[in-house]
Amino acid sequence: MASLDAAVALAKEGFMKWSCLSGVERGRKLMKVADMIRDMKEELAVMEVRETNIAIREVREDHVEAAAGCFEFFGGLAGTALNGTMMDLPHAGAGPHSFGYTRREPLGICAGISAWNYPLMLSAWKAAPAMCAGNAIIIKPSELTPSTTKALESIILSAGIPKGVFQTIEGDGTVGAQLCKHPSIAKISFTGSVPTGRKVASLCGEHLKPTTMELGGKSPLIIFADADITAAVESFILANFCNSGQACSNGTRVYVQEEFLDTFLENAIPKVESIRLGDPMGEATQMGPLINKTQFEKVTNYITTAQNDPSCKILTGGAGEGLFVKPTVILCSSDEAEVVKDEVFGPVATILTFKTEEEAVTRANNTPFGLAGGIITKDISRAHRVAKLLQAGTTFINTYNICPAELPFGAYKQSGYGRENSPLALLNYTQVKSVFVEEGVAASGF
Repeated sequence: MASLDAAVALAKEGFMKWSCLSGVERGRKLMKVADMIRDMKEELAVMEVRETNIAIREVREDHVEAAAGCFEFFGGLAGTALNGTMMDLPHAGAGPHSFGYTRREPLGICAGISAWNYPLMLSAWKAAPAMCAGNAIIIKPSELTPSTTKALESIILSAGIPKGVFQTIEGDGTVGAQLCKHPSIAKISFTGSVPTGRKVASLCGEHLKPTTMELGGKSPLIIFADADITAAVESFILANFCNSGQACSNGTRVYVQEEFLDTFLENAIPKVESIRLGDPMGEATQMGPLINKTQFEKVTNYITTAQNDPSCKILTGGAGEGLFVKPTVILCSSDEAEVVKDEVFGPVATILTFKTEEEAVTRANNTPFGLAGGIITKDISRAHRVAKLLQAGTTFINTYNICPAELPFGAYKQSGYGRENSPLALLNYTQVKSVFVEEGVAASGF
């Protein structure tokens, strides 16, 4: 707790300096952070690969570039991020020219608790909007993957941002609990599992502390019979095997319209089997091993359970050598199979069939999760109709797992609440003050 208290004290000093700058001045410095991240792209990518085992080609162009893009976006937004509103209110005051206005103000010291699967990107998703709004932020990365968040702290200092505005604090869940309970921390943004998210929300609730929650998912990908086969296969790959399958938004419940199943599998299975596994530092590698033995055992246990489930048939994949799990595709005849219902968090896709659009939507929504969803069809009217009906915070049409900083990312149901990215993220890191101005002479009426 002593180290956290010291970090909070330093954050208070940094906040006083940072929040006094104009939005334009803050924006310039955030843009500089983006430039420096890109300048260090290779170094940061190597750091992240060493801890996550994700293929370097993916880390370089997705993880690191996404972090840079986030700082770039919020740097550009900073000049107008705290704009308020003004309104004439002659009816409310004693004089004919009374008016009111609102101020959008930073919360103060915020904290982020992040996950191990996208360490640099998730730290950026939390820090960039918080800092754009004039806050200081303390990030606790996963104890498995702290290096790139610590490197980000050095970059931010080198960009001329006051000391204490961004800090990294390391540790396990006990440190996360201390962040939630600390009286000087105004807000928590959490990315992680649903069970841990409930604990974080409960701890913060005791202190009436606002939270943003980006939790787990078991998202549906609906492929209609009129889909372009290339779009269907490529979207399926994006939805299931990016980041070695370790992405909370992955569309691992794949609903394929009955009459399209054979065509889809004939094209999808060879593509899946062509994914190159190997050394994650190798440029030719498309998928590395899972992060550690714990994750490997969790994922392979789900595969073993599916092997013993009469409603499941493994079409390709399974456990590989070491910590490798081959890209796995399982054909399932029941939505109740464990591998269909649970978040596996590995390169495991389940394929199910449906007859009608109504059936597909009903089954897709029959889950406690609501993070993402996908629709593959040439019928644009159907695409928009189904997108409206899916109970998910992010929906992809004819693609999957594309999350630019300009679009909000967040969830429905038990997958969380609040939004990261886009101007909407600023709502999580600001508070509104109303000011009434009396232009006449106040009269009490007493």
